[in-house]
Amino acid sequence: MTKIAFMGAGSTVFTKNVIGDCMCRESLRNSHIALYDINKKRLMESAKMLTTLNRNINEGRLKITTHLGVPNRKNALKNADFVVNAIQVGGYEPATVNDFEIPKKYGLRQTIADTLGIGGIFRALRTIPVMLDFAREMEEVCPDAWVLNYTNPMAMLTGAMLRGTSVKTVGLCHSVQVCVQSLMTSLNRYDETKDGPFEDLGYRAKIAGINHMGWLLELTKDGKDIYPEIRKLGLKTVKKYRGGKEKHNNLIRLELMNRFGYYMTESSEHNAEYTPYWIKSAYPELIDEYFIPLDEYPRRCVNQIANWNKRHQEICENPQLDHKLSHEYGSGIMNAIITNEPYQIGGNVLNHGLITNLPDNAVVEVPCLVDSNGVQGTYVGALPPQCAALNMTNINVQLLTIEAALTQKKEHVYHAAMLDPHTSAELKIDDIIAMCDELIDAHGDLLPKYH
Repeated sequence: MTKIAFMGAGSTVFTKNVIGDCMCRESLRNSHIALYDINKKRLMESAKMLTTLNRNINEGRLKITTHLGVPNRKNALKNADFVVNAIQVGGYEPATVNDFEIPKKYGLRQTIADTLGIGGIFRALRTIPVMLDFAREMEEVCPDAWVLNYTNPMAMLTGAMLRGTSVKTVGLCHSVQVCVQSLMTSLNRYDETKDGPFEDLGYRAKIAGINHMGWLLELTKDGKDIYPEIRKLGLKTVKKYRGGKEKHNNLIRLELMNRFGYYMTESSEHNAEYTPYWIKSAYPELIDEYFIPLDEYPRRCVNQIANWNKRHQEICENPQLDHKLSHEYGSGIMNAIITNEPYQIGGNVLNHGLITNLPDNAVVEVPCLVDSNGVQGTYVGALPPQCAALNMTNINVQLLTIEAALTQKKEHVYHAAMLDPHTSAELKIDDIIAMCDELIDAHGDLLPKYH
């Protein structure tokens, strides 16, 4: 029986997607699902939801067990074949609130703060130690298991696991699957209600780079290169909407495509804080011109918390609960490793020469082949030089944050923050150091003791 340990199973909606997908694949329908969380209420909600789904679509074939708290974590992991990671260390309060409110005191505004920037740095610093803890337990009780990491900051956490442990790990994001669709939708070239399933429309893409800043390197439709046409339409769209009354949610990505020549995988609200061009106190008009949603992630958290009672009824109390195979990679990876049926993903792996003009010790997001040999990144070659250069501004922060986590040297926390594109563009160096010190103090026991 295949065993799948799910870390952070209290994320009920995401648990439904990943484990629901497993019930849609014959090779995984008889699995043992070990649900782990530190929040008893949310853990039991997820267990109840999966029990209903198991009965409705899987003839009750899954074995579902629950494991609460750190003392029971090793039992959840014991003999696992796969470990899905979806933890969020510190939750919305106090950790995420501190990530936003303390930088705001220094004049540093953010949108999402989960991947890069000062928020991404501290999210990594509090999450990496927890992941290393359960990696050490995995090395003891399930050394051959694969970790499927869905938690952000993707590159930092995956890199820390791959460099600091012997555990096989791949980072998985949603951005690659929907990259071309988002571009076509942004340019009014695709409408699902009129055009039908996007995957049936003949688009083909080549995507590589780093997580949340992967580059759409090639784009064809029915075998024809359509990138020149798309670039022209992107420029026209930015000119039409920038600073206008009609809102457009993807202007920053389109503007970056205009300036750097290639479209990126992640949303405009994310990319607004990965580069130094947009959220600038000296040019506040840019916020309205590009429709940048400051404090977007806290707003989403508050709304999700407020709406959970309704969602809880829909998901956890619905005896007719159903599920269809989603676009998540997780179940496809597990199925490919078990059955040796090849499967292609966009995965986050150590570079090791896959992208020749990025560092070997960086985590890159590249096409990967999955089969019984595991997840294997494929060779991409060199990115366009301007694309590699922009990636490096983010990789610098990622590598130094990992260094801070693995060595527990406070100076590397400072280094990461001082090299962050948005932070360094807004704050003077003394304030960056002071802000880091205040964040370290505010995080308290969520962080190790730095020296």
